[in-house]
Amino acid sequence: MNKNTLAVVLLLAGASLNGQGPIVTTAPEGGPPLKVTILGSARGPQVDLRRFGASILVETAGGDKLVFDCGRGFAQRLTEYGVPLRTIDKLFVTHLHSDHILSIPDLLMVGFSQGRKGPLQVWGPAGTKSMMDFMMKTFEFDLRVRSEFNAQLSKDGMRSSSTDIQEGTIYEDNGVKVTAFLVDHGPIKPAFGYRVDYAGRSVVMSGDTRFSENLIRHSQGVDVLIHETEQLPPPNSKQSEQERARQEKAVRQLHTLPEETSTVFNRAMPRLAVYSHGGSPAIVAEARKTYSGPLELAEDLMTIEIGEKIEIHRPKR
Repeated sequence: MNKNTLAVVLLLAGASLNGQGPIVTTAPEGGPPLKVTILGSARGPQVDLRRFGASILVETAGGDKLVFDCGRGFAQRLTEYGVPLRTIDKLFVTHLHSDHILSIPDLLMVGFSQGRKGPLQVWGPAGTKSMMDFMMKTFEFDLRVRSEFNAQLSKDGMRSSSTDIQEGTIYEDNGVKVTAFLVDHGPIKPAFGYRVDYAGRSVVMSGDTRFSENLIRHSQGVDVLIHETEQLPPPNSKQSEQERARQEKAVRQLHTLPEETSTVFNRAMPRLAVYSHGGSPAIVAEARKTYSGPLELAEDLMTIEIGEKIEIHRPKR
């Protein structure tokens, strides 16, 4: 059977968004090898009350929790999902645009005040270590005062450990391997995508990128490929030709068009492809012209369980 014809089971999560508990529970040991939760699926830095900033949580059956990007609203979505911030100590950043890093202070400070035991470890492109060093200085007073007020808080939990990465395997422990690979986000260089492999299952996250041959190469054989996309702006009678041309150039320079993602999916052949970075059913319809494999549109708090089957749980609205 062609792996693109494998069933994708759509399940509604049991709890609601009304504060009566988490939408889904974390993957127990012995559950599906990988569980992926879209914490934030917004496009760009604009404020969107339905879609929070870019962030993805990857959990393993062995108990590891890895976060990829930390955009606006990360702390709220993680809490809504039912995971305390203190349990997150591994963050991987695709690039340093503000909409991918705005909630790092929340992860740093709230995680510490909740009792994180060790330092917040951050991996990202050149400039990540400098960013985190300045962030530690920004919150130096707050960290010191809180640690003095509550002696039970771990001194290690108020620290960060950051690494400016290069392409290749950047993390390997407890059976989990994280591979960083360069993508093309126009003038924002370097920018990375990430692949997580665990127990024979895998997920690739593109980050923000134009069409990327390197991404296709690193996505071969992957179970789930989460890829950004953006449409060209629709015609607007109030808009000058010059302004429209400027917007089109920005999209083509920074992002992947739906028809280009179809080429990516047809060549990478993931068991499931998922659109991140906002989007609408119209984008899926555009891709369907040339791609017939399983394809979903991400939304906040959507979870993907990757095992023999791929199961999608959408939040009950």
